[in-house]
Amino acid sequence: MRRLAAALALALAAPAHAVPTPEQVRAAYRASDAQLLDRHGVPIDALRIDMAVRRAQWVGLADISPAMRLALVQAEDRRFMQHDGVDLGALGKAAWDNLLRTRARGASTITMQLAALVDERLRAGAGGRSWGQKWDQASAARELEAGWSKAQIMEAYLNLVPFRGELQGIGAASQGLFGKAPSGLNQAEAAILASLLRAPSAAPRVVAQRACALAREINPAARCAGIEWDVAAALSRPAAAAAPTQAPHVAQRLLKGAARQVRSTLDAGIQRDAVDTLRAHLAALRERNVTQGALVAIDNDSGEIVAYVANGGASEVDGVLALRQAGSTLKPFLYQLALERGWITAASPQDDSPLEIATAAGPYVPQNYDRQFKGWVSTRTSLASSLNVPAVRTLQLTGLERFHARLRALGLDSLSEPAAFYGYSLALGSGDVSLLALANAYRTLANGGLHGSVTLQPRAAQAKTRVLDAKTAFIVGDILSDRAARSLTFGLRNELATAFWSAVKTGTSKDMRDNWCVGYSAKYTVAVWVGNFDGSPMWDVSGVTGAAPVWRDVMERLHRALPSRAPAAPPGLVQQTVSYQPALEAPRREWFVRGTESAQVTLLGTEKRRAAILYPGQGGVIALDPDIPAGRERVVFRAQGAQGLSWRLDGVALGAGAASHAWQPVAGEHELALVDAGDKVVAATRFSVRGAAATSSRP
Repeated sequence: MRRLAAALALALAAPAHAVPTPEQVRAAYRASDAQLLDRHGVPIDALRIDMAVRRAQWVGLADISPAMRLALVQAEDRRFMQHDGVDLGALGKAAWDNLLRTRARGASTITMQLAALVDERLRAGAGGRSWGQKWDQASAARELEAGWSKAQIMEAYLNLVPFRGELQGIGAASQGLFGKAPSGLNQAEAAILASLLRAPSAAPRVVAQRACALAREINPAARCAGIEWDVAAALSRPAAAAAPTQAPHVAQRLLKGAARQVRSTLDAGIQRDAVDTLRAHLAALRERNVTQGALVAIDNDSGEIVAYVANGGASEVDGVLALRQAGSTLKPFLYQLALERGWITAASPQDDSPLEIATAAGPYVPQNYDRQFKGWVSTRTSLASSLNVPAVRTLQLTGLERFHARLRALGLDSLSEPAAFYGYSLALGSGDVSLLALANAYRTLANGGLHGSVTLQPRAAQAKTRVLDAKTAFIVGDILSDRAARSLTFGLRNELATAFWSAVKTGTSKDMRDNWCVGYSAKYTVAVWVGNFDGSPMWDVSGVTGAAPVWRDVMERLHRALPSRAPAAPPGLVQQTVSYQPALEAPRREWFVRGTESAQVTLLGTEKRRAAILYPGQGGVIALDPDIPAGRERVVFRAQGAQGLSWRLDGVALGAGAASHAWQPVAGEHELALVDAGDKVVAATRFSVRGAAATSSRP
């Protein structure tokens, strides 16, 4: 046998195939899952892209349990630390035994096995390795030992060796069989994994016997009963257990067909807290038939999404992108438009009294959430307290087409039907929008009217486009941050109040199917939706009891160590003390666009109000409904302060202006006026009527 060992040593001195470096092996390694990283490089989620084998991310030797390293050496190569790649004594003994005995004996060292793992030419075929392969394998092992450290050899081997079934490498095997990272393997689990190396497909009984014997070699006090139980539990798992996921929908979007690792803009800590917060609140709302929710948080300046929770339960639906009715969350943009046009100020009186609008489908009668009317209130109170009727009156003032165009300019592209399709209920959010687009529209308010796109991947700074006037965007933000102004509906103490400056709006769609809360601080915009993906209504859930608590908790998490102060007023604004006569509201300091300020707002009786045409508004567009028989459709002209005045349309007298006038619309451009007894125009408006062919039919 000594002669055989000497011959082997001489043969191994011959040149062999060049072996790769540790860096080359690691660079060529590919996990079966593509990995989603957060903005700091922290793994946050993964997506399986290789279905033939399951490999985890490469695991460093320092992150592998010492018990696993000890079990590996004891089972596979007890002289691992002494030999130079080939254990000549073991090899010679194995060769002698194989020549003279009927039972075959192996003598491959860990290094020799690694050589076969990194070089396909050295891998055994169906009939085993040829003598030539065995010589080359031994030579390659010697070269590995010459260029690699023992730690590098053991690390690479544990990452490349197959364990059982599709599980390859210590990371996949540890997670798949025991549901833990390799650093947490105990002695029994390490013995089981080491016992699988020689026969990965062995029956559980055989694995248990080998693991028990190995464990007792290492520690005579090892208990076989516990090992048998561990083997049965590990090998009975139907598939490799997946690690917990935090952003599966983002992983689906960014990892398909991409690199093996993709860095996102998400923040792992914020994302984890957002997921936990949403799920905790949904659990509390379950008794009110609320089963799902979604959340998105965006950095105001960069547009980077730092949290993206597509749903709060086991569902494939992406609630961040799903289209749902917006409810009252569109009101801030309506009032901003009216403020921008100079038609109202934050102090202007708004009429919260019963309203009926004639439409093609019949009278439209908007109601407030509590089915009550507040009478005359200021614009500030109307918006902050989310009163519905004043919002619809404001839409009559701004014009439906103009408001619809403004919403689309803000990125709400899902409002793709003509404005007439939505009607005046658009003021109350009858259109379908996504949570992400809505959040970005509010981010435009946070940025003083500058609009930009959002992103889930790091990018260079992008220029923003001005969509809203900076002055009136500031006023709207100031109103949405005003606790006193929202107290008429929500009270002074509610879930919208934060310990730092923030502006926020809630919304609930028809029949309580969707509940929203969207708001922003100096740094972040956060939007939350709760409801049911199947469209079933919630039970007695309002903005401050549904989405708002989630919004507040996430906002407070974002600002644990980050202050948020009110933005500075842009040039062109003045602050003026204003009072009301009669005293509709208490005197207060109010923001005005310079030139519109007023120290006192006096509410005149109907007969004393300045003559004005209330409907149709200036530049308004009226669409004929093709479903109404010809000659049956009517448009009602309305005015205020019209005592003693008369209607005149396109130069033709229609009757007394003090009364509403029902007119049969005619396609084309029109001029409507109120004239006095001397035929002098006191008030006028221009509007147009579109023919039926220009409108889309209603569903």
